[in-house]
Amino acid sequence: MVLWLLISVGIAMGAYVRLAPSDPTRWHVAPEGLDRDFRNGVVRVVEAAPEAMEQLDHIARSTPCTTVLAGSIEEGMITYVIRSMVFGFPDYTTVQHDGDKLRIYARSRFGRKDFGVNRQRVTHWLALLQP
Repeated sequence: MVLWLLISVGIAMGAYVRLAPSDPTRWHVAPEGLDRDFRNGVVRVVEAAPEAMEQLDHIARSTPCTTVLAGSIEEGMITYVIRSMVFGFPDYTTVQHDGDKLRIYARSRFGRKDFGVNRQRVTHWLALLQP
């Protein structure tokens, strides 16, 4: 009986992680501050050409399990939801074109630590953006 209860709780938690709605008013926020790493994410600010936002949008949309939550290139800010392959944990990455800079704010929704996943993804995206 306890085993079935644990299995049911695990299934319910997994369903919540995959099906919980993402509120754009909470996650589609402008990146603030300078480069920094924190327990479940990262902020990066880099010099960028005018076409960098469009190029980074193409890179982000080419990343597996990635969808757009809110925003557009025309708006100058886009927030992506990137889900982990196995469990579907959502990470949110907001990219803002601010003059001659790209501001990128990547963070996880669940858990206190992301084990560097967001930092690695942003670093990879920025490497692909370089000529």
